[in-house]
Amino acid sequence: MLYFSRLKTLLIILVCATGVGLALPNLFARPAPWLPWPQIHLGLDLRGGSYLLMQVDMNAVIREDLADLTDEVRNTLVKANVAYTDLGSNAGAKDVSFHLIAPFDAAAIRKLLTPLITPVEAAGGVPDLDITISRSGNARLTLSRPALFAKASQAVSQSITIIERRIDGTGVVDPQIARQGRDRIVIQLPGVSDPNRIKKLLGETAHMTFHMVATNVSPETKTPPPGVEILPMQDHPGQSLAIRSRVSVDGADLSNAQAGQNPQTGQWVVNFTFNARGAGKFAAVTTANVGKPFAIVLDNKIISAPVIREPIIGGRGQISGNFTARSATDLALLLRAGALPAPLTVVEQQSVGPELGADAIRAGIISLAVGFALVIVFMASFYGLFGWFANVALVVNLLMMLGILSLMGATLTLPGMAGILLTLGMAVDANVLINERVREEAKLGRKPLAALEAGYKRAYGTIIDSNVTTLLAHITLFIFGSPPVRGFAVTICVGIISTLFTATVLVRLITARWYVARRPAELPVF
Repeated sequence: MLYFSRLKTLLIILVCATGVGLALPNLFARPAPWLPWPQIHLGLDLRGGSYLLMQVDMNAVIREDLADLTDEVRNTLVKANVAYTDLGSNAGAKDVSFHLIAPFDAAAIRKLLTPLITPVEAAGGVPDLDITISRSGNARLTLSRPALFAKASQAVSQSITIIERRIDGTGVVDPQIARQGRDRIVIQLPGVSDPNRIKKLLGETAHMTFHMVATNVSPETKTPPPGVEILPMQDHPGQSLAIRSRVSVDGADLSNAQAGQNPQTGQWVVNFTFNARGAGKFAAVTTANVGKPFAIVLDNKIISAPVIREPIIGGRGQISGNFTARSATDLALLLRAGALPAPLTVVEQQSVGPELGADAIRAGIISLAVGFALVIVFMASFYGLFGWFANVALVVNLLMMLGILSLMGATLTLPGMAGILLTLGMAVDANVLINERVREEAKLGRKPLAALEAGYKRAYGTIIDSNVTTLLAHITLFIFGSPPVRGFAVTICVGIISTLFTATVLVRLITARWYVARRPAELPVF
């Protein structure tokens, strides 16, 4: 009880000092940009900002996958000289079907289509396609259920990555982006009171492709021939252009995009650069099609269709149009971040003003201060000097909590502040158990040292059991809870860890030093 080696004492003091030191940066501004300055970030409900709940259009993902599968089936059948009719996809049934012209060998056709099947690794290698061929010649390739779940999960994960890149490019500080359910994404933007620009950036898929213009097809054609699409011009409402459906170069091969100004006209443009693969494709297409128009398509709208004057072999290009500085910068940001796998729609939107956030901070600080004061008065009143030892540990505990949260770069929300207040009440539970045990031992007539030894020893088991069960419960909350609940759970978990240290180690050190210095005849616990 009384023995603390010099090394152990120094370690306890060092841990406490480190926690206090990590909490101090929250009181001051960063003195220099290069200096590490861990701070707790304020959440949306405290700082103000915008909340968006967006949903991934999974039907668009399925339609695109079925379109790709249709092309693969067509190419496979054509190469094998298999006669067929009525090849097409059905997004509702999630399949691709066609009719075989007799005579046909069902086993041979199945073997021919088998290479199109890909195992779903996330589902233990289950095939992503089910192939059925009837006796009448109707063949069907259906996306399996595990494949649909895997595609949904992949689309949401990829969307979150693209959203993070786009938001980071706008300069928003401490955005919170998380998955909700199967196909929804929660976006919290602290400090952003008008989210319209962010919504516009996130709502655009930004899938850019390059196509050859079908000069032999009139844009007024109602039913274009196979392999040709009629798309509208973005900057010329009411005008359209016929383009080849085949993608000559994909925007996924872009390595960079920057807004700039044309030195000759002064108009805003977007300069882009391809990676090695894209540069090779771009050079090959422009070399083979000099003098022909080349359409730049963004989200099924033609941005421009310039004529290829000469081969472009440097992997660099320029997009011109009726751009402003803002629109050119936004388009460059979208192209750099990459295309979304599917469109996003806003399901729910909320805005919290900074005044409301300031009111929440004020109310939270008042509640923390009042709760803290009541706990200190209670401990001092019921346990005297030992209560004041617990109060010292409580102050250190609060600072250590703030220090750990700062080191984690945690975001503090109203539920998090409630968690801090609850932790302060829970923190003294351990000291209450110890002091009551010591009081009982003293009442039984034990000497002060024996009473202290027995009190700490017998209270430890109860303290560890209660805190571990509480910790496990809040870990479960963190794993399965929504973002606000997770903030509460993180605060409680950090508080439990710091409480176990301050209540059982720091208070024991203080009590031991006091006993060695005073050698009291009886303990001040009555």
